Amino acid sequence: MKLTLSAKAIFFIMMIGATQVNAAPLGYKNSWMVMSDLSKTFQELSVNYSTTANDAFGISVSAMQTEDSRLKQQSAEAVYTRKLARWNLPNAQANIWFIGGLGSLNGNTSEGSKTVASPGLQIDYETTRFYSMASTRVYVTEGASSNITAARLGASFYEVDYDEPQPWIVIEARRMSFVSKQYEYTPMLRVIHNRYFVEAGASLSGQIRFNFMYNY
Repeated sequence: MKLTLSAKAIFFIMMIGATQVNAAPLGYKNSWMVMSDLSKTFQELSVNYSTTANDAFGISVSAMQTEDSRLKQQSAEAVYTRKLARWNLPNAQANIWFIGGLGSLNGNTSEGSKTVASPGLQIDYETTRFYSMASTRVYVTEGASSNITAARLGASFYEVDYDEPQPWIVIEARRMSFVSKQYEYTPMLRVIHNRYFVEAGASLSGQIRFNFMYNY
């Protein structure tokens, strides 16, 4: 069915595209994306290239450690990201993503490197003023596994034009089973533009967190 869009509807879609940096783990076709997540217990840096509007291939390096630094592990993976589904609603958008990695993992909990596979899913829903996300990813090696489960809620302070930065407040609950059995709650201030976001905050236990994404 052929759709006709008013200027207002077109503008709204552009705004959704801008706020997609809230959640989208891949960019538009033929674009590169650089992402990081930095805290004491978890550090990750990844780069991917979107071969289509639905597929991206890249690499990721990450490290996890317990709060007392007693247990540590590091991994390097080739990562594939796939947009499984998208719903363009009248005033919102929802997505389901697959994120899977394959590579090597080492740490002080075992001798030598092991092959690691890390399948995961992410579900998100967003408008220009509200954002929610839930994700889970499992890291499986021979004889062991761990997982990272997270949920986020976010709200923007006010509406902006497409090419203007927009401030948000985001609260995340995250559990990394390798690090702790408890959830970590972190409020963060986020600034979004149509090509990047940066966010910074501290968990309720005082752990500093900094993230960024840039799409080009």
